[in-house]
Amino acid sequence: MESTFSQKVAPYVEAELANAKRARSAGNTQQEFSHLERAHVLGQESTYWHVKVHVLMLAWATRNRSFRELLGQVFRIVGAATKTAFGLVPQGNTGGANVSPFKKMPIERELATLIQKAKAGV
Repeated sequence: MESTFSQKVAPYVEAELANAKRARSAGNTQQEFSHLERAHVLGQESTYWHVKVHVLMLAWATRNRSFRELLGQVFRIVGAATKTAFGLVPQGNTGGANVSPFKKMPIERELATLIQKAKAGV
């Protein structure tokens, strides 16, 4: 299931990462982080994508000199690497240091649809 979900959700996560990269190129750091958050919601049930997005958030924090975000991401990378495979992820959590790493959050309808498609193997 893990690899199947990871593979099926990949195009959706990669699209958000591409959007983040475009926002970064345009100098829009807030929009860049917003797309990273969307990528996090989409991929957080996959250890690979969950860790990768947190690493990208860490890179964002470093580039933007956000010490709070940097510390939060280090903590979250460890959690993502060790807890995701056991299903210990708070669904909908956007992954930034501005929210508790344990808080469940509502999932935008568009993202929920994409997650369901990936789980169904579509």
